[in-house]
Amino acid sequence: MDRIDAMRAFVQVVQEGSFTQAANRLDTSPQLVSKYVSQLEQRLGVRLLNRTTRRVNLTEAGEGYYQSAQQVLADIEDMESQLGDLQADARGTLRISAPVSFAIHHMAPLLSAFQQAHPGVKVDLQLNDRKVDIVEEGFDIALRIGHLRSSSLIAKRIAPVRVVLCASPDYLQRHGSPEQPMDLIDHHYLHYSYMDPGLGGSALKCLQRNRQPLSMVSNNGDVLVAAAISGAGIALQPTFIAGAAIRKAQLQVVLPDYEPEPMALYAIYAHRQLLASKVRSFIDFIDGYFGDPPYWDEF
Repeated sequence: MDRIDAMRAFVQVVQEGSFTQAANRLDTSPQLVSKYVSQLEQRLGVRLLNRTTRRVNLTEAGEGYYQSAQQVLADIEDMESQLGDLQADARGTLRISAPVSFAIHHMAPLLSAFQQAHPGVKVDLQLNDRKVDIVEEGFDIALRIGHLRSSSLIAKRIAPVRVVLCASPDYLQRHGSPEQPMDLIDHHYLHYSYMDPGLGGSALKCLQRNRQPLSMVSNNGDVLVAAAISGAGIALQPTFIAGAAIRKAQLQVVLPDYEPEPMALYAIYAHRQLLASKVRSFIDFIDGYFGDPPYWDEF
């Protein structure tokens, strides 16, 4: 027995005053309505209705159950209505995890435009370069940069991420501009401590075999790009951070023919089925937003 269907049948019988009229309202047979009510009484162990040939009347137990059943059915209808609204019109709080530097440089205009398009959505943006557990930590979406590995999560590729070696014109004038990867061995290397281990290439290997101690190590790419602009050494950084400085000639790309294989920006989320409208709306909105190639590569 479906408890909700039985409850609906009972409430309809009380409101209509007969099994036949209740069956008409529910678009079913009087026999099925009677069966539902009888099964409900058997389950509860009490008589809910006194039946006569002309009318049905509530018992004392039926009166109390009727009031409660009405409230339960109203709550269910309200809940379903709210869920329907969520699917029809994106609303609620959207929790997003994003890499620090990427978010600082590129997320504000995106989120502003998204909220103008979906004013019912409140955004909770948390910046972190570590790999968050979106399910355990309660995120709807995580933006991740790298080479995607197998996962039970759903991943949507958003944009390519180009990574370049770069240094200031002053540094290259003082130390020489490398012409092949082996020339990097004696250069000052500004190392990003969260560098994707899958980021290969002969240039990176030469930097990692640097004969001198690392000039600087940081877990923040903006710091390393700023250090490179000031002449501290050569940095291996994504163009979404370094692109503006390259465009202004504050940095020069080194060994462009030996760039590592491009990475990508992904939107990661937990489920493909029954996706909340706030999540689906954001995925649809961010897809193609940055361009391909993205605007930060225009230098």
